[in-house]
Amino acid sequence: MKSGSIVYRGKTKSGKDLLIRYLSKEDIPELLKLMNKISLEKTFILFQGEQLTLKEETKYVQEKLKKIKKNKLVKLLAFVNNQLAGVSDIELKNKVVSHQGSFGIIIDKNFRGDGVGGILMDNVIKEAKEKFKSLKIIDFDVFGDNIIAQNLYKKMGFKKYGLLPKGIKHRDKFVDQILMYKEIR
Repeated sequence: MKSGSIVYRGKTKSGKDLLIRYLSKEDIPELLKLMNKISLEKTFILFQGEQLTLKEETKYVQEKLKKIKKNKLVKLLAFVNNQLAGVSDIELKNKVVSHQGSFGIIIDKNFRGDGVGGILMDNVIKEAKEKFKSLKIIDFDVFGDNIIAQNLYKKMGFKKYGLLPKGIKHRDKFVDQILMYKEIR
């Protein structure tokens, strides 16, 4: 898919304009701003306060664009009223697990609860199914204390298949790491 290609236009639950498109190199400044903002929240992502540099984010985006070109990654950005509201991706795994894709999503707190996450998930899954003919299973880890996300994932057809007690350190305490998956073919 061409960098920056639009895959969805619609509205959020509250009627705001929503556009979903592929990652492009022009997104680096906004991605950096969003990641650093969410990291400071110490929300349910790997980053817990660390701040990325422009150099680090540029390198990350360049690597992701290469994977998109090689048809190994779908990475979509959601914009609400032209503001970056969220990012989601599915990356194919390799070799004997090449039928699996790893899922990830982040939503800016200003846009949570407005349907952005569900619409973005729907679109990233749809794109991955189209692009990756070998894809059969999507999986990911979720923080045990992130009940809202767990409920959304269950609603979207994901199932729990494992739990690692105290597998994630979140806000200086250990919480369960819940493993979820969805068969798509």
